[in-house]
Amino acid sequence: QVQLVESGGRLVQAGGSLRLSCKGSGHAFSSYSVAWFRRAPGREREFVAAMRWSGGISDYADSVKGRFTISRDNARRTAYLDMISLKPEDTAVYYCAAQAGANMRGPYGYWGQGTQVTVSS
Repeated sequence: QVQLVESGGRLVQAGGSLRLSCKGSGHAFSSYSVAWFRRAPGREREFVAAMRWSGGISDYADSVKGRFTISRDNARRTAYLDMISLKPEDTAVYYCAAQAGANMRGPYGYWGQGTQVTVSS
């Protein structure tokens, strides 16, 4: 079992930066792939970024490439999403997810409760 708790979401101006954190519990966290998804108002949940358990391989949605960076610290059981050059269209609830499989796009079986990111224009 893995439990995930996100933090770091807040209101930020367009062009600003933000770091989201995802704290995992359970001894298996360091062996799981982790990902970030987001859901904007009125839209489907979408994949943002993912990283393999070892931290060596990552994957990004085209819409965030070059602006978002996923990382993890297995010793702290924490994953991060660093976001720069934020745009109003990045406004969404951001969710952390974890899974034991190798496909970084999913499916993911463990989810956090989400953290709200709002980017003002």
